Amino acid sequence: MPDSKTKYIFVTGGVTSSLGKGIISASLAKLLQARGFSVTIQKLDPYINVDPGTLNPYEHGECFVTDDGAETDLDLGHYERFLDSKTSQANNVTTGRIYQHVINKEREGAYLGKTVQVIPHITDEIKRRIRILGKTGDYDFVITEIGGTVGDIESLPYIEAVRQLKWDPEVNCIVIHLTLVPYLSTSGELKTKPTQHSVKQLQESGVQADILVLRTEHSIPDDVKRKVALFCNISPDAVIESANAETIYEVPLLMQAEKLDQVVLKKLGMEINADPEINEWKAFLKRFKNPKRTVHIGLIGKYIELKDSYISIHESIIHAGAKGETEVKIDWIHSESLKEENVAEKLKNLDGILVAPGFGERGIEGKIAAVKYARENKVPFMGICLGMQCAVIEFGRNVLGLKDAHTTEINKDTKNPVIFLMEEQKTITDKGGTMRLGAYECRLSENSIAKRAYGKELITERHRHRFEFNNKYLKDYESNGMKATGVNPEGGMVEIVEVEDHPWFVGVQFHPEYSSTVLNPHPLFVEFVAATAKSKS
Repeated sequence: MPDSKTKYIFVTGGVTSSLGKGIISASLAKLLQARGFSVTIQKLDPYINVDPGTLNPYEHGECFVTDDGAETDLDLGHYERFLDSKTSQANNVTTGRIYQHVINKEREGAYLGKTVQVIPHITDEIKRRIRILGKTGDYDFVITEIGGTVGDIESLPYIEAVRQLKWDPEVNCIVIHLTLVPYLSTSGELKTKPTQHSVKQLQESGVQADILVLRTEHSIPDDVKRKVALFCNISPDAVIESANAETIYEVPLLMQAEKLDQVVLKKLGMEINADPEINEWKAFLKRFKNPKRTVHIGLIGKYIELKDSYISIHESIIHAGAKGETEVKIDWIHSESLKEENVAEKLKNLDGILVAPGFGERGIEGKIAAVKYARENKVPFMGICLGMQCAVIEFGRNVLGLKDAHTTEINKDTKNPVIFLMEEQKTITDKGGTMRLGAYECRLSENSIAKRAYGKELITERHRHRFEFNNKYLKDYESNGMKATGVNPEGGMVEIVEVEDHPWFVGVQFHPEYSSTVLNPHPLFVEFVAATAKSKS
């Protein structure tokens, strides 16, 4: 299927990493979507890991999971939250996956004995991955964010692929380059030399940027913009300021004010109609900035030092808070800091407690202590994945009297494995992409918190786990007040637990944070935040 209808926009970065290519890409996509275009975004990551599934959260932040079970870069979460549409495995590609595919083809004899090289074989595969969305997805725009920074050795094949595509008569594309304009307080000046060098480096690879987006902490005067345009071979109207914002959700409005979407359409030779309507987005920002109440929620996890590890949870809480006109202040609490003897003191000022997902033994007893405090003190509680499993363990120990209740992930020899390895996982030894991943159905019980939140009986949520509730113990749990209110209709796997005689206590095996968006906050987070506000009043 030809992709001549599809326009391609490449977003590269220079000077330094972490400038916000993903947010700029998502903001531009939002503006184009508001103009009535169909848009998707993909991320090309220049590391050799096949996917982020085995990467340490300290190095990479959160691993985001799509409906089709792909473990991806956290930027795909931003794409979904901004566009209110789902991504897939095709939206995130790593160098590892590119090379794996090419090597597999070589082993199969697909290259007929030819020498396999970076050019053309690796770059051809990169180009195929870039265009696959345009050929199969019927999109007006495919925005491709290239990870890393121009000049990185590992990014060179991606830049070369972009160079080739820019010369391809079948491909209509432009390049947006995001750079930094630092401010030197000693001289009181904005310095453009780093941007000039970055653009020059991109040009040395054969790619001329069409649009420059300048990240800055200070407003950039018009004369500085003209200087950048002159030195970088960019038209003056295509030099866009991206100043610091109070929240990432303001960036689409800032980019609209800078006319980024109009410049993109002009560069691609497309008609520019009236400004896009993003009234719902503005209404969200108004509620976010003008809350009627404030609550404090404790987020209990073991990766607290790097908040990107829980970015989808953080953003889901923001969406839910704005929906309920509630400012949510998150207290980031390291689970290793919690003990039975100090948990009451550390958590006493919280209106709600959320125990985060994770893997491994470190900090798990602190999570269990937090669950116990929330259950016994009637504090609204939400447990996600391992957080739900901790709730099951705590209930088994302190209500059912199973003092050694545990998960076999941590204690293989426990006599009461209330959480144990899923049957289909027992023969798997490889790591990465081998868990229960992606979207699965869940049937909700009548008169449950979950059913009231979702407003329907059958839901679909995304998973990322190997261990599950041991149904051997289900009868004992339910007869003592912990109900299985969400069950997978095919295998009978417990997906949701709730505690009776508690204002709001919900543990979920899945990851609701992956599917919360700005315009459609996740119902469980909405109800959780509402419960914290109610408990405070």
